[in-house]
Amino acid sequence: MTISSQPKRLGFFSRLLDEASAGERYRLASEQIVHAERHGFDSAWVAQHHFHEAEGGLPSPLVFLSHVAARTSTIRLGTGIITLPLENPVRVAEDTVVLDLLSGGRLEVGVGTGGTPSSFTAFGLDSAHRSEIYDRHLAIVRDAWDGRPLEGGDTLYPAAPGLNDRVWQATFSVGGGIRAGKAGDGLMLSRTQPRPKDAARASLPDIQHPIIDAYLEALPEGQAPRIVASRSLFVADSRNEALRLAEKGLRRVVADFAAKGHVIPGDTLADIIAALDTHVGTPEDVLESLSRDTTLPRVTDLVFQVHSIDPPHEYILRSIELIASEVAPALGWQSPAGKLEKRVALVR
Repeated sequence: MTISSQPKRLGFFSRLLDEASAGERYRLASEQIVHAERHGFDSAWVAQHHFHEAEGGLPSPLVFLSHVAARTSTIRLGTGIITLPLENPVRVAEDTVVLDLLSGGRLEVGVGTGGTPSSFTAFGLDSAHRSEIYDRHLAIVRDAWDGRPLEGGDTLYPAAPGLNDRVWQATFSVGGGIRAGKAGDGLMLSRTQPRPKDAARASLPDIQHPIIDAYLEALPEGQAPRIVASRSLFVADSRNEALRLAEKGLRRVVADFAAKGHVIPGDTLADIIAALDTHVGTPEDVLESLSRDTTLPRVTDLVFQVHSIDPPHEYILRSIELIASEVAPALGWQSPAGKLEKRVALVR
């Protein structure tokens, strides 16, 4: 089994699900990302969701990240993901280039086929064709960034060939891992996913190790792997407080997960936490549960989100602090201050 020997990068992920109006959700998520940067996080990622308020609050991630770019200076800004089949690929190419220039080259472009079937209908598309549309749109985006002629002969201004080195593909499948690897792109692994019918009690690592294996096997020789593992993680100072908020948040969404194919083996909070691949508790608690996730030593980027617990904003800020100070360092991440101390020690 291949283990990543590189220091981990640390990311914060948001689907903008705070219990608030849309405008307030955007303000709170901006504050959370600023807070993550202040505590040394390397990246922040936002998801794109159309129409369905309870699944995600942001249909326009590039617009939102432009706002965040103006409030931050070092943290990398990523889309996790843009639902590319639902977008005009030339406009995606143009908007990503402009955002990358305005942010000082901090954009990471996560893409995927995602989206609920009904969302495709609203865009005049059939979700059954999402994969072929995705492939076609991604090829157009790549050509546009590289400055190659588009249909009709025009070329993108400004071009940005460097963005092709910052594409990440999200997938639930081995086939998706092969596709990302062949392209030399980064691989984005989900925080949870329904188990196959023939392996209902498989762990998340059981499902994701084959995806990583396929990705690494398909990666061109000499190409450095980039693998994001997104994980649901909520850390609090008190175990009782963490579990109280988990009880409230997870019971709110468990029926929706069951409807999408997740097997919930029982009705206790522990059953739901395990079924939804959630890590919750004090720093010691979550480090113990994360230690059983055997995919984490293989990835380059640890990206944490508080969904689906979705505690109040002040608890999210505290969770960010505890992740940076106590959890991530134990998983192989070095804070910016730690990296500086190491460099100083090396030159003495």
